[in-house]
Amino acid sequence: MDDHRLPRELCALFADGGGGRGLPAGLPPGDVVWPDPGYTRQGEAARPAFWMSDDPATGEDWALLRAWHAHSGLWPVLLDESAQPWAVGQVVPDDPRQIDHFTAEGFMTEVWEEWVAQMPKEALDELEPYGAICPGPAAPGVLKAEPGAVADWLAGELAAKGMPLGLVAAGRGADALAVMGWQGALHHNEWMVPLAAVVRSWEDRFGARVVSVGFNTLDLSVAAPPDDPEHALHVAAEHWAFCPDNVVQGPGDLQGYAEQIMGRHAWSFWWD
Repeated sequence: MDDHRLPRELCALFADGGGGRGLPAGLPPGDVVWPDPGYTRQGEAARPAFWMSDDPATGEDWALLRAWHAHSGLWPVLLDESAQPWAVGQVVPDDPRQIDHFTAEGFMTEVWEEWVAQMPKEALDELEPYGAICPGPAAPGVLKAEPGAVADWLAGELAAKGMPLGLVAAGRGADALAVMGWQGALHHNEWMVPLAAVVRSWEDRFGARVVSVGFNTLDLSVAAPPDDPEHALHVAAEHWAFCPDNVVQGPGDLQGYAEQIMGRHAWSFWWD
């Protein structure tokens, strides 16, 4: 499949105009989505937030565009719940360079201290064996497969739901969350940029890749998942800081949640 220049509407996603970038032929019909100025309260945006296909995408569509990311500068995402927020532009794009000012350790420590201070003493049992003491980020996992291949597998699984495809002008999947203005964790953290820093760290430590985003959901593929109980428990603590609802409204404590994620090649998050 031959390379060709980005269509004009996709060039509009880039601050530099998209020059020199290319995509394989056969991009499905779609259009760019602009942030709703009334939703962002930031006035008119300088450029669209992302491109969105008209029809549901296949896992093969996602995998092909993921493989072309180095040429296109566009990270593919499957868009769950397309009408809201995606089709109506209920997004708040951020400059991905702001992610550089945050770390997974800093975010985890701040959230841990804030939430523990608000919890009844008896509720700390759900955080055993750590309790009130934040354990910090877990050690990296060991790659079980190539991260791109695991991401392609998960995209194929999720595409069965019939989701449209999004393309975001971002250097990596974690940055795409900020660039496209995803607001899925708004009820947990008002600003998405620090969460993108956590996902960057997971990309580096666990071979994670952003595959799908929804109104209040996020799906990551994981090529280096924790594969022993102690490591899984430490990762579970990170997940609690990132998305408490996964634990609190799931198994109820870190021990039970660790059993769920050990060895799994997909992490799914949902915020109430």
